[in-house]
Amino acid sequence: MNIVVDLPIPAYEPGLAALKARGDCTVTCVTPLAVGPRELDPALASKAEILFCGWPPPNVAQMQALRWVQVYSTGYSQLFGLGLTERGIRATNSRGCFDVPISEWNIAMMVNLLRNVRQMIRNQDAAIWDRAAEFQRELRGATVGLWGYGGIGRETARLCHQMGLKVHVLTRSGIKPRPHTYSVPGTGDPEGVLPDRVFVSGEELSFLGGLDFLVLSMPLTKATEGLVGERELRALPKTCYLLNPARGPIVREEALIRALQEGWIAGAALDTHYKYPLPADHPLWKMPNVILTPHISGSNLTPRFSEMLWDLFCQNVERYASGQPLLNKLTASQLAGD
Repeated sequence: MNIVVDLPIPAYEPGLAALKARGDCTVTCVTPLAVGPRELDPALASKAEILFCGWPPPNVAQMQALRWVQVYSTGYSQLFGLGLTERGIRATNSRGCFDVPISEWNIAMMVNLLRNVRQMIRNQDAAIWDRAAEFQRELRGATVGLWGYGGIGRETARLCHQMGLKVHVLTRSGIKPRPHTYSVPGTGDPEGVLPDRVFVSGEELSFLGGLDFLVLSMPLTKATEGLVGERELRALPKTCYLLNPARGPIVREEALIRALQEGWIAGAALDTHYKYPLPADHPLWKMPNVILTPHISGSNLTPRFSEMLWDLFCQNVERYASGQPLLNKLTASQLAGD
């Protein structure tokens, strides 16, 4: 097996060493590190059977030996339009590697929004002693709605249950177990048994109407782009908070700004945005009921992330070599952006 590694983060040395020790593969790490797609050397590209990358190279069509692409992100829109399925090339993403940090971000944002920690910090900076009731609220007993129930939704559900929150879930067709999907041991809801109530397509308004928090936990696809608009935001209680660690364009920008300005919802925590970086004059920056973070909920610069990512990849290399199903394999429909 000829493996090419082109990642925007340093290789996890124990994982790299484990691959090189196998004896049945050669591993080439492309340097220097680069954020974004770049062409591979034609000689290297022509021999690569396995590509472990952040973004496929522009000359991926020339990679005639390529049989499998592993991307380091949970999102996989960078694979759209490459014709991988037609060429018989399998693709896998890094589902499971981001579940823990993003779920912890979800919980942190719920606490911050509900207790208005932003204002308490402003008060501290101004030496204002204010013990108002808005700073003393608690999460226990609240209802969290998870729109989408992949790994991030499942780990968020587990944490919510530990804290005494009720969990409602909306999916296309209900909840099922998740075989052949990577997860950190002891996390998530692999059998799909934690939600207190499950809604399916067509029941969106009923789902939205009973929430204290709405957490978006779905990929950006043709079906989900602009999925949450004025209709959905107005269906939420005025006391509800929106959390978006998924992708910015899932929520229609103009509708979100109006919802926050006009009080359709109580506030929002946004880790994903409409432009990168978000322009300094964007109205979201100055809204007192909004927390903005710069797409860091997944914590991909931490050693723990690298360890999980390479654990997933090494497991998949073993599965590839032995003819077993790959973890996190993307379907033809997913690769088409449906």
